[in-house]
Amino acid sequence: MKKRNIFISAVLSITLVAGFAGCASKNNQLNNESTQTAINLLETIKSQGKILIGTEGTYAPFTFHDNDGKLTGFDVEIAEEVAKRLGVKAEFVETKWDGMFAGLDAKRFDMIVNQVGIRPDRQEKYDFSNPYITSRAVLVVAKDNIDITKFEDLKGKKAAQSLTSNYADIAKENGAEIVAAEGFNQAIDLLLAGRADATINDSLSYYDLLKQKPDVGVKIAAERSDASSSGIMFRKGNKELVDAVNKALDDMKADGTYEIISKKWFGVDVSK
Repeated sequence: MKKRNIFISAVLSITLVAGFAGCASKNNQLNNESTQTAINLLETIKSQGKILIGTEGTYAPFTFHDNDGKLTGFDVEIAEEVAKRLGVKAEFVETKWDGMFAGLDAKRFDMIVNQVGIRPDRQEKYDFSNPYITSRAVLVVAKDNIDITKFEDLKGKKAAQSLTSNYADIAKENGAEIVAAEGFNQAIDLLLAGRADATINDSLSYYDLLKQKPDVGVKIAAERSDASSSGIMFRKGNKELVDAVNKALDDMKADGTYEIISKKWFGVDVSK
């Protein structure tokens, strides 16, 4: 009986060892496959001759449609130049802001170029390029509004914002009730229609609005002193693609291409 128990124990030990070895082998295989997938994304993009780029198409002057219906804007031109330097064609996938991150997760596109603010919470899940634009948040109200002169005055007021944007967070922090808007233009429309008391957005968007519509009935009530930076956003684990995009951005700044694009849309270098 004792010998039989010893034999059974030995068989069990061998089975457990084999099981652990099998699990380790399977984990190594999964890790290798994951690494291979990450390495291959840039190669896949190059082999296909195109890179899929998520963008709104409704956020002037960054990504919008001109009078002829052509997708254009600062972000669009930056993305096209990056793609050119990668040796591929830029193919844009227009997506509403509130569904854009999910679209990246679902691999509907390879990266997002749409003024995505670089924030710690986003960096936990996604990778970013080096910052390619710097901006400040401004509080915009109707010209005849004398009740809102600072961000703290938003308490109990309605702010028209894209629901998941940095600017919506600022509005919430100051006690505002959020009115959903699909971009800056719609936020301004809601403001002018009296359906919102204010909107927080990018200073560059505001100045572009004034350039397009000098008589628009809005004004800046307050401006944040802290600058925020935006970057091109990627799924985690694609270091080769991120590095290639960073090199393209660095080269654009070094040879003056970035400054040309920047001054075309804003009249100044917006990388600082």
